[in-house]
Amino acid sequence: MARFVHNANVMRPPILLLFAAFLAIAPIAHAIEAGEAAPAFSLPNAKGEAIGLDKLRGKVVYVDFWASWCGPCRRSFPWMNEMQQKYGPRGFVIVGINVDKKRTDADRFLGQNPANFTVVFDEAGTTPSAFGVKGMPSSYLIDGRGQVTFVERGFLDEHKAELEQRIAALVAAAKN
Repeated sequence: MARFVHNANVMRPPILLLFAAFLAIAPIAHAIEAGEAAPAFSLPNAKGEAIGLDKLRGKVVYVDFWASWCGPCRRSFPWMNEMQQKYGPRGFVIVGINVDKKRTDADRFLGQNPANFTVVFDEAGTTPSAFGVKGMPSSYLIDGRGQVTFVERGFLDEHKAELEQRIAALVAAAKN
């Protein structure tokens, strides 16, 4: 009959080696920063139509990740509506990417906080993972070539004027 003997000197698979093996095969979420290419995505809007970043090439795009439970997201929607109305006719597009697990939560939020810009839904969370989103809201200002020019984590009222200046400058540069 075999007997199990615990011996501290017996070699066991070190946890660090297992962790290192996991890291070698698991994708690491890299937080996208200014100067990097925006990750591609194609997500459904409320009608089920696919909206893809590639179809917006040549336009200045503001990608905003939001969730129904996010307090600052409630404050950002009126500002985004204003920016879409003001700069939309000049080639500016806002894409709000909802990350709620349940669409009903997003719909309830949108009933209280109307969006006059494109809203798409990512219940699986693949797009925020591709962007390396660390918190809600997180926003990415993307130029017509698909390069991220500015990243805003959170939504601060004191940053609105600076962000609008960046939008206006990119829109003006895109027209030239």
